[in-house]
Amino acid sequence: MASAGRDGSPGKRRKGAPAQQPRTKKTHRKGTSKPNVEAGRIRLNNARPARHQVPPEKVSGKGPTFVEDGVRLQKVLAQAGVASRRGAEEMIAAGRVKVDGVVVTEQGLRIDPNTAIIHVDDARVIVDEDKQYLAFNKPKGWQSTMADDQGRPCVGDVIAERVMAGQRLFHVGRLDADTEGLLLLTNDGELAHRLMHPSYEVPKTYLATLKGEVPRGLGRQLREGIELDDGPVKVDRFSVLEVHEGQSLVRIVLHEGRNRIVRRMMDAVGFPVTKLVRTHVGTVALGEQRPGSLRVLGNDEVGALYKAVGL
Repeated sequence: MASAGRDGSPGKRRKGAPAQQPRTKKTHRKGTSKPNVEAGRIRLNNARPARHQVPPEKVSGKGPTFVEDGVRLQKVLAQAGVASRRGAEEMIAAGRVKVDGVVVTEQGLRIDPNTAIIHVDDARVIVDEDKQYLAFNKPKGWQSTMADDQGRPCVGDVIAERVMAGQRLFHVGRLDADTEGLLLLTNDGELAHRLMHPSYEVPKTYLATLKGEVPRGLGRQLREGIELDDGPVKVDRFSVLEVHEGQSLVRIVLHEGRNRIVRRMMDAVGFPVTKLVRTHVGTVALGEQRPGSLRVLGNDEVGALYKAVGL
C-alpha cells in the first residue's frame, strides 16, 4: 500500500510496517480548556501604557458596545500589559474586568479600543502611549507657568524639550512661587479638569512650618471651618508633627484649590506659614524626588488618580 512521501508524492510503505492512521489536527488549548477562575482572582495586574486608547471619556452607564470587526478584549488587555492573553482570559473569567462600567465575564468579545473604557479591579487601564503623566518637584521661587515675561524660572523651562518635540503639557493647578513640592503635569485634559475641580474632593497634603506654637484646639477649629474673604474653608485633616523653639511643623490635608489657600487660612488663625511643601496629590507622593526634577508616574499612580475622579 502506498503512502505519501515528505513532499506529498506517493511513497512506499516498508514491508511489515503498520499502516499509518490519518492525522487529526491538534486543537489549540484556548479552544478546549476554560480559563482558570481561581488563578484569575490572584493574578497580578501588570498594566503599563500601551497603544490603543484616545483621551478618557466619562463612562456612559449604558453598558459596553461590542463590534464584530473589533479587537478581542483579552488582546487589548495583553497589549496594555495587564497580563498575557491567557492571563487576561482568567482575569475576565474572575469578574475583574469592566468595559464601559459593566463587568464582562464572557470570553472572546470584541471591542473598539479607541472608544471603550476598560477597568481592571476598578482602576482604569491606560492604553494610550500618547498620554503623558509627570510629577515635578517645584523648587521655591519657581513660577507655576509655562513662560515668564520677567525671565524668572518656571515650569515651562523644565519641559521645553518635550514641548519642542510636539508634546502639549500643562500643569494641574498651581503652587505659588514660595511653595515647594509636588506639581502634576499632563496632556490629559479630562483628568486634569477633574483633579482641579473641588466637587471631586481629591485631597492635597502639605507640610507647613508655622510661626508660633499652635494650641491643641487649633485642629478642631480648622476642621469645623473658618471664614475667609472669598468664603468659608475647612481642612480634611490637621495634625501637629513637631513644636520647637517658637515654630510648629504641621500636616494639612484639604481638597480646596483656591489661590494661596493654606497660607491665607493659617494667617487668619494667627499662625503664618514660613515654609510650605506639597507632598501628595491624592495618593501620588513626592517621596524622595529631588527639587527641580521630573519623573513619569507609574501605572498604579495614574490608575489611582482615575479612580479618585470616577474615570
